[in-house]
Amino acid sequence: MTDSIVIIPTYNEKENIERMIRRVITLPKELDILIVEDNSPDGTGDIIKLIMKEYPDRLFIEERKGKLGLGTAYIHGFNWALNKGYEYIFEMDADFSHNPDDLARLYDACAVQGADMSIGSRYIRGVNVVNWPMGRVLMSYFASMYVRSITRMRIMDTTAGFVCYTSKVLKAIDLNRIHFVGYAFQIEMKFTAWKMGFRIAEVPIIFTDRTEGQSKMSKGIFKEAILGVMSMKIKSWFREYKR
Repeated sequence: MTDSIVIIPTYNEKENIERMIRRVITLPKELDILIVEDNSPDGTGDIIKLIMKEYPDRLFIEERKGKLGLGTAYIHGFNWALNKGYEYIFEMDADFSHNPDDLARLYDACAVQGADMSIGSRYIRGVNVVNWPMGRVLMSYFASMYVRSITRMRIMDTTAGFVCYTSKVLKAIDLNRIHFVGYAFQIEMKFTAWKMGFRIAEVPIIFTDRTEGQSKMSKGIFKEAILGVMSMKIKSWFREYKR
């Protein structure tokens, strides 16, 4: 068994999921894959199960009853991976906005360079985003600035969803106290790890917007991230962050 697993949540990703699985499986660094599949009506789950026959010891699926939110999908995957004994646990999108080749660099930042958590960062060296309209680039960039100004975290890409966690970080965080379910989940996880004093490294990546399938971003998700940050900060004043 490898020491690493990539968690990929899916909902209606039939155009991307097979290519993504095969790219990750064939990387030089051996990585297992867990798909957290939210009962996609487009048949994504059936595609995954067919490929599992080729890789029964490396590709796994956890099926849920419906679209329950990004945050709960990752927490489900984190608990599954910790129970299986993985040391390095990645989160990544299915749509190729995250380049699978960068998984090795995130791994190296933790396993070799000693970070407790590494982030594939769009903003650590300028703005490295491809195929996004300027309005969305600005929204994302200034959202991270807003989060930094409220939380005082020294993380440039606070909303990034391409992350490698060491098991000690996920074991230390009380996952039952992570409340956000949309993209604010990414902020809350980083903020909690930072408050607990874990070493967080940002690895520069180029983010490329999806070319297949439908984006899951919505105004409601963005509103949760913006309004939730202030609430999260205020609650942190009354909480002790122990490791």
